Amino acid sequence: MKMYAGVTDNSWYSFLAQQGSIDEVNFWHPSGKSPFAKLPEGAPVLFKLKSPHHHIAGGGFFIKFTSLPLRLAWDVFGQKNGAATFREFEALIMAARARHETKDRDIGCSLISAPFFFPRESWIPVEDEFPRSGPVTGKYFDTSEPHGRGIWDAVQSRLSAQLYFETRAAERPVEFGAPILLRPRRGQATFRALVTNAYGRRCAITGESTLPVLEAAHIKPVSAEGLHNTYNGLLLRSDFHKLFDIGLVTVTPEHRVLVSSKIKEQWFNGKAYNRLHGERLASLPQAADDHPRADFLRWHNDNIFERETRSA
Repeated sequence: MKMYAGVTDNSWYSFLAQQGSIDEVNFWHPSGKSPFAKLPEGAPVLFKLKSPHHHIAGGGFFIKFTSLPLRLAWDVFGQKNGAATFREFEALIMAARARHETKDRDIGCSLISAPFFFPRESWIPVEDEFPRSGPVTGKYFDTSEPHGRGIWDAVQSRLSAQLYFETRAAERPVEFGAPILLRPRRGQATFRALVTNAYGRRCAITGESTLPVLEAAHIKPVSAEGLHNTYNGLLLRSDFHKLFDIGLVTVTPEHRVLVSSKIKEQWFNGKAYNRLHGERLASLPQAADDHPRADFLRWHNDNIFERETRSA
């Protein structure tokens, strides 16, 4: 099994370690480029602290890499970025960019599920595994090799001792057994980040690209056994998101927009919405796997969409 030990901002780690249980975090990078070369989903990402702490102090499980504008990254992840306020987060990014001499508009976001943080006495020393000088962002390890297997066994033993896997029973690998990749659970913040970039930061219905008014909508709500997956999402302008959630707008499995007649019947208006009735979506993800799934769209059509005014 392949895993990555990423050099971690010490203040980022300290802040998140004090937050208690967290479902996901943004393991950010000052540039918009990924430091992981084809790391598979579910692979461990370990948090290796910077000098003077040459230790692995925690980790999590890789979901996906994306890039986001600084402000949007804060709006999506908030304190899961490893800072208490946007200003503190911005200061961390600016300091890191100065060190790495990058002026990218976006920051890199490695989305990490089920993060864990070890107490100080359980940190794993790895000073000999990393060079003591020069810029280093991280290092790959493989559990088929002695060093990699030793580090992963040390991680597992600490997780087991702290009962971390007892609280994530559906995700844990067998203790000290053959290393396996996990299927990490995606949270709301990860869902929003991935849907935003999958749709090219444009509203699926209108093509609007003003980021502050765009929201990731679930086609089938999580409360109805929907998933935090891109194919269960649409990026919508905020007013269309509201209309979609209450059933006054839907999208057919053929990717056509339907607008309920109830908008006009009840509010005597809705021209801005009715003109889009029957139109094809203005934006779809480039990757076919990210397209809204037909069965989820059909569920919304059948269970949420208000097709006509109902008699009392």
